[in-house]
Amino acid sequence: MSPTRANGLRIKSPDQLVAESGADLEGHGLRRTMGLFQLVCFGVGAIVGTGIFVGLSDSVAEAGPAVAISYVLAAVTCIFTAFSFAELGGAIPVSGSSYSFAYASLGERTAFLVGWCLLLEYGVSVSAVAVGWSQYLNELLHSLTGWELPAALSAGPGEGGAVNLPAVVVILLAAVLLVRGIRESAGATAAMAVLKIGILLLFLAIAFTAFEDGNLTPFAGAGASGITAGASLAFFSFIGFDAVTTAGEEVRNPRRNIPLAILICIGVVTLLYVAVALAAIGALGPDAVADKPAALSLIVDQVTDSALGGGIIAFGAVVAIASVVLAVMYGQTRILMSMSRDGLMPRVFERVSPRTGTPVANTWIVAAVVAVPAAFSSLDVVVNLTTIGTLAIMVVVNVAVIALRRSAPDLRRTFRVPFHPVSPLLGVGFCLYLIWGTGWTTWLQFAVFVAVGAVVYALYGRRHSRLGRGEVPGVSTRAGASSGA
Repeated sequence: MSPTRANGLRIKSPDQLVAESGADLEGHGLRRTMGLFQLVCFGVGAIVGTGIFVGLSDSVAEAGPAVAISYVLAAVTCIFTAFSFAELGGAIPVSGSSYSFAYASLGERTAFLVGWCLLLEYGVSVSAVAVGWSQYLNELLHSLTGWELPAALSAGPGEGGAVNLPAVVVILLAAVLLVRGIRESAGATAAMAVLKIGILLLFLAIAFTAFEDGNLTPFAGAGASGITAGASLAFFSFIGFDAVTTAGEEVRNPRRNIPLAILICIGVVTLLYVAVALAAIGALGPDAVADKPAALSLIVDQVTDSALGGGIIAFGAVVAIASVVLAVMYGQTRILMSMSRDGLMPRVFERVSPRTGTPVANTWIVAAVVAVPAAFSSLDVVVNLTTIGTLAIMVVVNVAVIALRRSAPDLRRTFRVPFHPVSPLLGVGFCLYLIWGTGWTTWLQFAVFVAVGAVVYALYGRRHSRLGRGEVPGVSTRAGASSGA
């Protein structure tokens, strides 16, 4: 019997993860073509999308004018966790992101469940973002031509249609670009990120011309509970910054560039979100924003008394949301590739094309899977489930920083979390606070989801694990834990 099976918790050392992936060389058949600028744009591309162009109205419905505080609360949660991602991303620059961080610190079972939650986070995010893209595409068509796609072809059955065809199209277009190569994908994401930041700055310039202080009162009419509920929804707007760490094997100088990119992305996005929220409510008031699809276009239309400005915002939203689909699908494929490399997912997901340097089969499988819910569902039911799953992952990442400081104190770290261990503990606290705000029905859904993941691990992951089979040399173990962690 292997020492790993006999002695307990299966932990793969950080050095082993880096060596297996070739992260300090050329990444496991992947090509290092992304610099810092492209990586920052990739991060912004993964974050700025439906969360602000579509999700703002939902957060306003909960928090009212205090939605800016909700965004700050969500951002603070992300900032503490971003510190942890930055430290771990610089120390373990591999494609597995938080899955790999958990594997190196808390063991295989926890890593699998983190990966399971990541599949939910990225998969549902792609589908939900694609649905939001469809809404803004119709807004753009209406602004330019006065014509819209019929409901039967632009909405799922739950919204009075038959199939959301634009949502499927944007997913397939992203897949085409991803299989062509990371250079092409990174270039497209960078261009789209610059464009959508420009569009949001244009929105701010227009909306602030109509700003009225009276629209911000009463500022917190729904009280602390409204702010917390708004923050839980606003948190969905920040999902995606962790995707930066999934590029660990395709970034030049990853130990330097990954931490820098994460911190820059969080700073830029937080400033944009708070400013947009204040400008939107200050221009027309919370009632004009709450529960309104394509709210930013609506605001610009009313402020300028013209459909042209709203059309420009809609165009920016179409570009912005498409870049999120591209970036998050990229992250999904790299997580699956890392899990497959460890034997916890079928081997088809780890195959990299020697011609394009991309996981082609993996990408097309992901596209096919996420296209189905995008075509036939609004996904509103599972957005909270995605949020709580992401928050749970962030709890694990903060704990992983503390655990690795103890188990691997000499690990090369190009960035260190400030005020350790206070910062990661605060990150855990803020995540748990937002989890509390999602409500007991979401807790129950998440408990069921995790239980299903535990069963999948027991039936498939544990049996096929390369580490469990003794196929991975040089691993570390932790005595005293139960066998087959």
